[in-house]
Formats: sequence, structure tokens, C-alpha cells
Amino acid sequence: MPTLQDKRFLTRLGFFALFVLAPPLDIFRIDLTLGHAILFGQPWTLGLGPFVAGEATTLEAAWNLVWRFFLPVFGGAAVFLLIAWRWGRLYCGWFCPHFSVVESINRLMERTIGKPSLWEPKPLPAHHADGSPRRSDRRLWPLTALAVVGFALVWAVVLLTYLLPPATVYGNLVALDPSRNQAIFIGVATALFTIEFAAARHLFCRYGCAVGLFQSLVWMANKRAMVVGFDRSRAAECASCNAACDNACPMRLKPRTIKRHMLACTQCAQCITACETVQADNPAGSLLQWVDGDCALDVSAHDFGRKPEVPADCFTRGDKTAQGPRIVVQE
Repeated sequence: MPTLQDKRFLTRLGFFALFVLAPPLDIFRIDLTLGHAILFGQPWTLGLGPFVAGEATTLEAAWNLVWRFFLPVFGGAAVFLLIAWRWGRLYCGWFCPHFSVVESINRLMERTIGKPSLWEPKPLPAHHADGSPRRSDRRLWPLTALAVVGFALVWAVVLLTYLLPPATVYGNLVALDPSRNQAIFIGVATALFTIEFAAARHLFCRYGCAVGLFQSLVWMANKRAMVVGFDRSRAAECASCNAACDNACPMRLKPRTIKRHMLACTQCAQCITACETVQADNPAGSLLQWVDGDCALDVSAHDFGRKPEVPADCFTRGDKTAQGPRIVVQE
């Protein structure tokens, strides 16, 4: 039976494939040569051509703007933020192609230097959550560097295909004859992504990504939103786990702390998986679980001396992680 992380891997892999293939399959792109977007193989314009030519009324032009621009843009944003309000940065942890790169490079860094980031103050513990030894080998640096540059090049090329006809972009690359502007775009974008992927990928996710930041702000405003909760009543049972949940977090957060210290949490549940692994032989199970509703108040509102009343059975309501994020907030 697939584990939660297996399911998350499949969703991330599928969305990364969609990110790469959407332009060549004409699922979505903005073609600068045509001056309009392409959506599922069909041209998507603002519908103002007839109005400019004097063939449509002002009312018809206004209606075209509403349903061709304002409705899809603001309606889509509203749905997106509603999801963030209830479940946090699910997009980041389960779909975002940038976060897929972050996690991939984290693993390569760990295999190379024993820590997931260049800026980590010290190497990770000598053993994984399951007790297996954590090995690193600096001879893997060339492979890690190649992966960083490779991811950067893929991102640069894919972004260009969202703006120019993909057949032209890929055809020129295969022939090793890109146009001057294409070469400049790919070269500059690859250099910038290389720097970001190598040294600032976590900082970008935390502070530089508007999509992630807006999700975080909306999520923080809902104190009953889904969040990783820590069973404080059993805190003594995690005294010897060597902070397995902290070490597993790809965003380098501390999952056992209060919500405002987990602003950039992507709901990837790797901390929960690590805790489940460490507590595999414990009949009481994991000390970390997704919680929501009144159960989330201990994480969201337990701050500055406040001790909100929370249900006593928040961590005894069954396994909340096996099936992924729940669809119900209030119980």
C-alpha cells in the first residue's frame, strides 16, 4: 500500500511533468509572437478585437473582459486562497515544481556534505530516523553541481517555452542554433537559477515566492486551519529521538513549535513521517499529527501566555496521516 510520501512523490512528479509539457502540448502558454494566450489548444484573448474594429458595443467588450480576464484570474485566486485558508501551503508541498527541486537538491547535498543546505550550522545526526547510518561523500560534489545546473537549465528553457512557440525553442536548441534573444534569456535565467538553487532555494520559498507567501499569510489568519500538531502530554517520549522531525523538514523548520514559527510550512508531512518511523514500536503512535478545528488552537493560539482550551482527544482520533490531508476542518 502506498505510503503518504509515496503519494506525495507521485503528485509532485505528475505536476512537474505538467509544468514541462504544458507549453508543447498547448495546455497553457502565453505566446508573445501571437500576442495572446493558448489554453487547451485554443486561442484565449480578451475579446477586444471586435470592439476596436467597431463591430461590438462597449457592453459586449466589458463582458468579454469580465469572463475572459477578471473571472478566471480573480476566481482562480479566490479558490486557491480558500484552499490555503483551510489546509495551508498544500500547493507548495504537494505540487510546486520549484519545491520538487528544493527537495531533490536537499537530498543530494545531504549525500554530499551531510547536511541539506550550505548554510546549515552543523551536519545532520549520524543516523536516519529508521536507525540506518547517514553517509556522505564529498566526491559527489560534481554530481550535485551538475544537478543544480541541470535543474536551472530545465527551468530556463521551460519558462521560455511559455513565452515563445515551444517547437521553435526546442528546435533551435537541438540544432544548437538559438536566436540571440533566446540565448540571452536561457543564459541569464540559467545563471540566476543556478545561484538560487545552490545557495538560496529555502530563502526564496520563505520570502521571495509571492505564491507561497500569500498562502502562508492566509493560513496564519485561520487559527483552526490544518497544522502539524505536537502531543505535548507525551513530550517525554521524544527525548531520545535526536530531533528526527526537525532533521526531516525540507524547509528547515521546527515542527514541535508554535504556528507562527512555522510560517513557511508546506504541509509535506515529512516531519510526521519521521516521527512515525521513530515511534514505530510505540503503541501510542506518533507524537506529531495533522490537526485542525479546535485541536489546532494549541499550535495556533498557544502563544504569549495564552493557553486555549482544546479537546483532550485530539491525538486519539485515529490515524490522520495515512490518507493525506483531510477535507473537513471542523469536526
